[in-house]
Amino acid sequence: MRTVALLLLIAVTSSLGAQAPRPVTPPATDQTFYSVAYIEVKSSARATAIQAMKWYKDSIRPNTASLRTELFEQADRPGHLLLVETWQSQAAFDSGAAMFRKRLMDSIEPLRLSGWDERPYKTLSVASGAAEATGRSVFVISHVDVTPDPKIAGMLKELAEKSRLEEGNVRFDVLAHTMRSNHFEVIETWQNQKALENHAAAAHTRQYRDNVQPALGSPLDERIYKAIE
Repeated sequence: MRTVALLLLIAVTSSLGAQAPRPVTPPATDQTFYSVAYIEVKSSARATAIQAMKWYKDSIRPNTASLRTELFEQADRPGHLLLVETWQSQAAFDSGAAMFRKRLMDSIEPLRLSGWDERPYKTLSVASGAAEATGRSVFVISHVDVTPDPKIAGMLKELAEKSRLEEGNVRFDVLAHTMRSNHFEVIETWQNQKALENHAAAAHTRQYRDNVQPALGSPLDERIYKAIE
């Protein structure tokens, strides 16, 4: 009887062990890496520079670690170009883009009017709004430079979340500099100019501007761009 009882105890214990929940593996940290490069070239050379940037975009497209490559030109300043790249990780960017990036920079070198201003970023708040892009879509890209203050990141995330709920918002991304905790990049897409104007006048936008003003290290560097297809 003792042997039978012991066997039953072992069986029950094993059963309980098998039913015990497995440890939950925490989600992986977001490793997405963003490279934002500002490039200013001679107006007479803009077509050549744009062609070189398109070549670069086409060259890295087959790399599955390259998630998105966007080309922009400042709406009212021909030759003021912007290259925004999204990669799975910084390591993927470093290994997958290096050769093509060198060739691009060599091509741009004789055309440029200022240094190649490249900045590394990580995700702070990235998501799409409900609207769809159109031929009249407006792109706003801002560099936010503030005195170190842990509250700023939360303010930007709140602005992004509320802005995505606005009519006409296509995209509102906030990126944080990988090495400078007080530098951020904000990338917005609005369906049309009217949607952008409504956003600028929205209560939450005005509240954000009032709250961030005391911490600004320089005036908000907010610029209107057009996409280069």
